[in-house]
Amino acid sequence: MRHLRRLVLICFIGVPLSPAFAMHHTESLTATQANVRTVNVKTGAVSPRQKPHAVLARHRRVFSPKASPRALAPEPRDTRNDLPDGLSLLSNAAYIYDETNQKVLADRNPDQVQPIASITKLMTAVVVLQQGLPLDELIEIDEADVDKLRHTHSLLKVGTRYTRRDLLLMALMASENRAAAALGRSVPEGREAFIARMNAVAAQLGMNHTHFEDTSGLNGQNQSSARDLALLVHFSAGYPVIQEFTTTPQAVIAPAIGGRPYVFRNTNMIVRQGQWDVVVSKTGFINESGQCLVMQARIDGRLTTMVLLDSHGRFSRINDAQRVRKWLEYRAVQEAKLGQRDVSPKLNSQARS
Repeated sequence: MRHLRRLVLICFIGVPLSPAFAMHHTESLTATQANVRTVNVKTGAVSPRQKPHAVLARHRRVFSPKASPRALAPEPRDTRNDLPDGLSLLSNAAYIYDETNQKVLADRNPDQVQPIASITKLMTAVVVLQQGLPLDELIEIDEADVDKLRHTHSLLKVGTRYTRRDLLLMALMASENRAAAALGRSVPEGREAFIARMNAVAAQLGMNHTHFEDTSGLNGQNQSSARDLALLVHFSAGYPVIQEFTTTPQAVIAPAIGGRPYVFRNTNMIVRQGQWDVVVSKTGFINESGQCLVMQARIDGRLTTMVLLDSHGRFSRINDAQRVRKWLEYRAVQEAKLGQRDVSPKLNSQARS
């Protein structure tokens, strides 16, 4: 019986135990379950009426399936010294721009070209709105809208119909890939002409490192740079519909005729929490792009655009955004003490022309 108890403890704790330790540890468990006096194995202290879970609490915390992923896998530290003092980011490319004073506040690899995933949907929305097609027009979800590249899940069933407005809302708020595909396919000129228009608008905005291959961002050949995406965020903020839809925390949407309604939530946790004054927001992720986030928000009275690309870790892009905000707020306090507000170099005039 003693050997059996020792074997059970080896399986649970993962290390072989001496017979004496196994015996005392098992007896401590038995006594605890009986709700009588128990002996602490390490110290020898007597503990009356110890709770049944107390002895194994240390192991339960380590192996609990409910443990926080951030606790089990601590976020790595930024060891690069390519950002202003006091700012540390995990994103491999970043661009922080003061829209109010037209100044670059910080950047990292601003012209590095890389996949941008669902950030693409901002340009999709711009082209849809430029087309001037009725937002109340019904669009039927087609088999051609199904993702056959990455086989992502969608709540939009083939054959159901939604208004163009609802498809636009789902694409911008919940990053619904099938909605974005339907928006590009359903224009009179067709999908290819729509994508060509996306690339034409990018060229007009001076996004010289940007190219689009689809309307959803699932294609890894949808590429851009942090500096280019700052231009896109700035331009898309000029559309009230994009402002409204990208900052909607959640919405219940159902097909136009029949069908089950679903709750669609914003993919940006910052928007859902409602503690920022966000003007425009969009997230993106595929394996090739890493975690991406673009936002325009009012921070300390200034309209600020931030582009954070290729960050790794479930919460890394959100934490980077929080770090940017804290840095900006601290910076504003220091500038106020010095009696100045603007100390950063100006953005290249050609990029904003």
